[in-house]
Order: sequence, then C-alpha cells, then structure tokens
Amino acid sequence: MTVRWGLIGASTIAREWVIGAIRATGGEVVSVMSTSPERARSYAAENNIGKHVSDLDALVSDPQIDAVYISTTNELHCAQAIAAARAGKHILCEKPLALSLNDAHAMAKAADEAGVVLATNHHLRNASTHTAMRDAIAAGKIGKPLSARVFHAVYLPPRLQGWRLDKPQAGGGVILDITVHDTDTLRYVLGRNPVEVIAFSQAGGMGKEGLEDAVMGVMRFEDDIIAQFHDGFTTKYAETGFEVHGTEGSLIGRNVMTQRPDGTVTLRTAEGEQSLPVSGGNLYETALTAFHAAVAGNGKPSATAKDGIWSLATGLAVAQAARTGAAVPVKTGL
Repeated sequence: MTVRWGLIGASTIAREWVIGAIRATGGEVVSVMSTSPERARSYAAENNIGKHVSDLDALVSDPQIDAVYISTTNELHCAQAIAAARAGKHILCEKPLALSLNDAHAMAKAADEAGVVLATNHHLRNASTHTAMRDAIAAGKIGKPLSARVFHAVYLPPRLQGWRLDKPQAGGGVILDITVHDTDTLRYVLGRNPVEVIAFSQAGGMGKEGLEDAVMGVMRFEDDIIAQFHDGFTTKYAETGFEVHGTEGSLIGRNVMTQRPDGTVTLRTAEGEQSLPVSGGNLYETALTAFHAAVAGNGKPSATAKDGIWSLATGLAVAQAARTGAAVPVKTGL
C-alpha cells in the first residue's frame, strides 16, 4: 500500500529530510498545513505538494490522508496528535513528544484507542553506526559495559534558531532539543534504561534569558552504567562522538551524532583495533521504511511512543537537575 501523508507544520526538517524520505520509501505527500495561508501555499509550491491548508481540522479530516508528520513547535504536538489519532490517522511526531509526561501519555492513549501507529522521530537510532555498536555490545565484544560518553555539542545554524532560542513556552533550549536524542541513542545502543541524572546547564549568550544553550551531565543507567553527555548550540568547531567502554574493550564512534549517514566506529580490545562495517544508509529513510511497514501491520516503528516517553522523561529530569543541583530520578509513568 502507498501511505499518503499530510504534513502538520511547514518546517525546515520536513523540507530538508522527511519529505524526501517519505517519497523514497514509497509514500506520497498529499497536503501541508501551516497556520499562515501564505506559508502553506508557498511551501506546497516549493516542495511539489498538491494541497495546502491553514486549519488542522481540514488536514486531519482529509480522507486522502493516511498518516501525518508533526513538526510544529513542541507545545503544539499533544493537541495535534490527539486530533489526528481521533481522525484515524497514523502519526510520526517530532521529539520531544510533548512538554509534559501527562500530555505524552495522553497522546499514546489516544493512538491506542484509535488503533493507529504513533512513532517518535528519533533519527539517530537509525544510523548504521549506532546499530553496529549495539550489536557489538550484545555480542559481548567489550565485555560488561561500564560507561559511555556522548559529545553532541554543535553549532545551531541561523536557519534553525528562532524558537529554539527565544521561546521557553515552546520547549526551547538544548535539553529538549538534543539531550533527548542522546537519551534515545544511549537506550538503543546500551539496551538499558536511565535511572537518574545530574546536570549543569549554561547560558552562553545564544538563548533568551531562561533558556540554556549548553548542558553537561551524567546519566546512570540500569546495571550501574554511567554515561556522560555534553550538548550545546554554541560549539562551532567540535566533532561529535559516542563511546562505550567495557571490561574487555571500547567502542569509539566519531562524527556519529548527525542527521547525515556519516561517521566511523572503532572497536579497541587487547587484540588491537578494528573498524566495524557500517552501511551508511539514510537515517530518515530507514525510519520511514519501518513506519510504513508498521502501518501495514508488519512490526513496529523504529522509535515508538514508549521510546518518546522515555526520552522526554529523561530530558525533564535533566532540566530539573540543572535547576536544582540535585540528582533526579527518571520517572516515566510507564
């Protein structure tokens, strides 16, 4: 079957990544919604989309749409996802799912009651580099995992600034934008859930007062694994990376925390170093292939609503830890 899509939000990420991934995996983009009629019209023309609307109900009630991709600002996700679910549309939602756990659970409940797929667009777990690390750990290549380190401090380009730096009410700031991705990738690679977090945030001058533009901290995972993370919008010249260290070896990922299918993974043990094979496939196409299969009743999306709840709960705990200076337990309500 061809999954027919409506876009809720005329966004940069949809234009740069998701529209192409939908089409490359056999889907069709039918319509786009923006609350600005002019933006909806111009976006549809620029991206070869047949219909455009400026009202949510007009999009979710369209019988030619099977699924929606939500990429509006974070405070809008909950109401939009619930409206889509009640209209019988499958949902791929940007992270974080919502700004509160209550809202995220309400989204999941609405999808369950409607019998539709609700997925979170955590793209990094679709990278072949991270799958190679996950498989190596599961195969015992590094012995017992003890610690991890994620460096995901980047420079937020001008085209992506705006609300991320000046709208606290929209869930701006680096924690709900980047730390949630770290959390999901760590959960995917380690195969374990976070238990508690500690963190310090920083306002380095990019964000509006009250919004952090960098954060460092530590997450404690099940089996007493500790994971250090550094996220930022202000770091122009650093590389990204993901490391896992165990009793018998280390996995070193370089330039792997990115939307592009880039990066390398090196396994270091007593026997020396070896590069792990990676396929380098498009992360969003991998996600859309799994989503389309789930809609057809085959398997589940690569990142489920439950995965989105875990990353949101951890992000909220990191934000609380940064505010209070205390270690904060991760509580999902699941």
